[in-house]
Amino acid sequence: MDFITLEIIPFVKNHLLLSLGWIVLFIAIIVLTIKSKLSKVKIINNAQAINMINKQNAVIVDIRSADSFKKGHVTESHNVLPIDIKNASAKTIDKFKEDLIILIDENGLSSTNIGEILVKQGFLHVYALKDGIAGWNGENLPLVRK
Repeated sequence: MDFITLEIIPFVKNHLLLSLGWIVLFIAIIVLTIKSKLSKVKIINNAQAINMINKQNAVIVDIRSADSFKKGHVTESHNVLPIDIKNASAKTIDKFKEDLIILIDENGLSSTNIGEILVKQGFLHVYALKDGIAGWNGENLPLVRK
């Protein structure tokens, strides 16, 4: 056996929980990476979103609460709650099934899952904004407050 193997075995024996934690994290990273590569919902950054909005007439769907939406949202975005999308009762966006859809949430954590639901409902081009409205606001991009 080589030096690395001789060092790893005693470490794992002495630090079993720590070693199991690292293994679980490693597996989780692999699973999430594969899942994101296979996802039909692509994650885009602010510059890509602006380009899609200006040049391809992308439709912005903000999935935050109505209160959060009123505090600041991207111009011409549609406020639709995730529960309405899950229940297929978001009729205000049904007409956009063939358009580019950009989903915006609070911080980029839930929009991909909601996007997968939209894809299953027949939306053809669904994107999720990386870092959500927090990232948008962090770059001092314009927000409408109503």
